[in-house]
Parts: sequence; structure tokens; C-alpha cells
Amino acid sequence: MIKIWGRKTSSNVQKVMWAVGEIGLPHERIDIGGPFGKNRDPAYLAMNPNGLVPTLQEEDGFLLWESNSIVRYLAAKHNSTVLEPADPHARGRASQWMDWQLSVAGPAITPVFWGLIRIPPEKRDHAAIEAGKKNTTAAMVMVDEQLAKTAYLAGDAFSYGDIPVGIMAYRYRQLVPERPALKNFERWYAAISARQAFKDHVGAVPLT
Repeated sequence: MIKIWGRKTSSNVQKVMWAVGEIGLPHERIDIGGPFGKNRDPAYLAMNPNGLVPTLQEEDGFLLWESNSIVRYLAAKHNSTVLEPADPHARGRASQWMDWQLSVAGPAITPVFWGLIRIPPEKRDHAAIEAGKKNTTAAMVMVDEQLAKTAYLAGDAFSYGDIPVGIMAYRYRQLVPERPALKNFERWYAAISARQAFKDHVGAVPLT
């Protein structure tokens, strides 16, 4: 049985757990990082020198870190047609949106998440929070524009390209209630949030 090292409240761990849920893989998730600590212990650093979560550990001892890499690896290894598009163009677009989450959507929403969830009210940087809301909204407008052309981010079928952006969308909808109306975005979000793996590993987990 595979092991996923990482606390369930981490957005990066949620990517892997959502993928595991879609594939239907037996697994064990081990709490580490955040309030659980131990991610700087020598034993964990021997598995993941970044000291971050998640880390995948397979039965034969194979280790892999970086959330998007883990998702793509598991989809390929288990021949998941649910997650990995067969068409190379769609597969490329799925990978593109996964990496866009790392470079654009994630950095945009980080000051909003930290400011509203992790930092006490008296210590909040309101200018940074408002700038983050603006930047995240701009990112989600890009998503909305793509979804005017395709049902999902990589094409007409759900794929692993929807997972990282979907988790950011969940946080955006929780943290930015004053967001503009984005018809295509909301239609897509309704579809992905209805998936059981999303409900189990994202929607059921409070923002902390």
C-alpha cells in the first residue's frame, strides 16, 4: 500500500489525495507538517530534502515529492484514463494548467489565505490581502475565459489539469465572496466539486 506523507489541510497534499481518490488507490496518509511537525526531522528529510509535503512512498521504497509530479506519475503508472488525457495535445494542456497553478494562481491567493486564515486579525496586512484578492480574481478570469471554449481546462473531459486549479478555486470562493460573476468558472466548479474525490479530500476539509 502506498503512503502519502502530509497533513490533509495542505493544498499540495490535497492534489495528491484527490488524484488517489479518482484512481481508487488503496493508501495510507500520514499526518506531518504544520501543527504535526516532524517535517524537519532527519528521517523525513532523508525522504524529502525540501522538508515539505507531500511525499509519496511506494511499497518498494520508491520516493517522489512535488505534488504535481506525484499526480502525473500516479496517473501514468496506473493508466488512469480519468486523469491523464490520451490525446497528447490535451495532455500538454493539462500539464500546462497544473504548472500555471504553481506560477500564477497559487502565488496570487497565498497572501489572501495567510492573511485571513493563518494570521491573527490584529497582525493582518490588509493591503497585501486586497492585492492578493485582485490578483486571484484576474487569474480566475483567465480560467473563465478558457472555460468559455472547453468544458474542462484541458478539453471536454475532466483531467488532472483541473485538480490544482480546482483547489485554488475552492479557496478563492471561500475567501473572496465579493468576486465578480464568472459564468463559465461557476459551471466548471459545480462539475468538479460534485466529484466524490473532491468532496472527500477538498470540500470536507476546513481551511486552517
